[in-house]
Amino acid sequence: MPSLDPFISRTHIAYFSMEIAVRPEMHTYAGGLGILAGDTARSCADLEIPVVFVTLLSRAGYFRQIIDAEGRQTEEPDWWEPERWCTPLNAMVAVEIERKPVWIRPWLYIHTCPHGHQVPILLLDTDLDQNDRDDRALTHHLYGGDDSYRLKQEIILGIGGIRVLRAFGFDLHTYHLNEGHAALLTLDLLNRWRIPAEDLIAEEPPYDVAEVRARCVFTTHTPVDAGHDRFSYELFERLLPGFVELDVLKSLAGADRLNMTRLALNLAGFVNGVARSHAETTGHMFPGYRIHAITNGVHAETWTHAAFAQLYTRYFPQWRHEPELLVRALQLSDDEVWRCHVSAKGDLVRHVKEATGVALDPHALILGFARRMTGYKRPLLLFEDLDRLIGLTERRPLQVVLAGKAHPQDGDGKDAIRQLHVIARRLQGKVTCVFLPNYDMQVAKMLVAGSDVWLNTPLPPLEASGTSGMKAAFNGVLNLSVLDGWWIEACIEGVTGWSIGHGDDDRRHAADLYDRLDNAVLPLYYEEPARWRTMMKQAIGNIAYYFNSQRMMRRYATEAYLR
Repeated sequence: MPSLDPFISRTHIAYFSMEIAVRPEMHTYAGGLGILAGDTARSCADLEIPVVFVTLLSRAGYFRQIIDAEGRQTEEPDWWEPERWCTPLNAMVAVEIERKPVWIRPWLYIHTCPHGHQVPILLLDTDLDQNDRDDRALTHHLYGGDDSYRLKQEIILGIGGIRVLRAFGFDLHTYHLNEGHAALLTLDLLNRWRIPAEDLIAEEPPYDVAEVRARCVFTTHTPVDAGHDRFSYELFERLLPGFVELDVLKSLAGADRLNMTRLALNLAGFVNGVARSHAETTGHMFPGYRIHAITNGVHAETWTHAAFAQLYTRYFPQWRHEPELLVRALQLSDDEVWRCHVSAKGDLVRHVKEATGVALDPHALILGFARRMTGYKRPLLLFEDLDRLIGLTERRPLQVVLAGKAHPQDGDGKDAIRQLHVIARRLQGKVTCVFLPNYDMQVAKMLVAGSDVWLNTPLPPLEASGTSGMKAAFNGVLNLSVLDGWWIEACIEGVTGWSIGHGDDDRRHAADLYDRLDNAVLPLYYEEPARWRTMMKQAIGNIAYYFNSQRMMRRYATEAYLR
């Protein structure tokens, strides 16, 4: 039976994330944050970095997306069976919430990389006989419920998670917070490093803050103000009465509300954004902090279509461990690269037919767009001027495949999905436009590999990094994106893809998008296939070689973990 024992003595780093995409059958992720955490775990195993991962079990998942005939999204729980993939460990810890113990039991999932190295992933569960009905449900719904439910989840992740690790005997020197959801673990560390009263200097807080900072790494992911969790101090005091001195907490987390990002910023010795531009944006949002930049990456083997993986293995046998070898992609044969792309595109065409009944033309250009459906991602930008879109498509065929979920409480995001369905019906017979429901890891793998062009249209500077376009590049798919996040670093105009960047509003960005499609993308695809295939190889050689999670984790190891 799987056990934690082999990992305890050799593991010195803990990585906390509210969500993690371990495998498609485990519904423990909602989107990019969880996908990144999963790729981090896979690369830690590949590189033998001694990390244990901590997350919530999320039995009911994020949600299963149901789209009705009018394009309206509704949500259902997305239950999965932990016992199929994980092992319950015979240990429990308790966290006092509202003056009563809430018991937590971890489940163990072990990820094994191709050469056999393993990393443990602990999934925290409160669905136990020892808890009352409400507390049993605290680890069911990812990002569900009201503020009270969410703060209780963050108590379980941060405080419960660190106590689970301590109970098993891990000797940890670094705690990596993937976003602010686990920031309360810093308060547990403060209590552990409380200064004896006789050693206190007047006016000094009763904690060794320097010791806590020396142990904590914080990666912030969002430049969107609403994305930073905030809770009232009244709620905090009700759930965790007397856990830390309130005046100390306010000095660390904000005077008016408990800001989890600010708490993490003040108690982490290393803080980073997830792209160079995001680090700058974060510095403007939170002046006075040193924000490093470690640009995200994606796991090479996970996101590369089988046909491309075979091709890379033939020419670059060590590419999985050293994706930087893909810098030699220009050596690849145009015909072989195109054959791999045709295989990936065929898989996507078949899936679209099975899922929606729409038959895509495998010879016509497919534009892919898939991400969380929310305002700043601007999913409707491509459809700003339908007459212009129809006109350019009459000259050269264009097919659009869309996917994405809106948070259940994001009314604007849900309305965007409805509008996309209305637009698709209006375009019927003129522009093929299809929406794939219930976007998940499996759908994402097909879309990023099978599209010809990957579209991203965030409102700058609100894209922290973005990783879907990186995955596309591993499959020779060209990016067409607003210059924001990672794409500022990766875009070589007309070489690795194309930028959308003229103007500063939706109308001007839409006009620039149509210009790029009409004057560069579509003519190149249909009229200069040799140049298109060269660009595919340039995308692999200039993007995949660098924007991967092996490079990302080597940087975390040397810059953040070995301070």
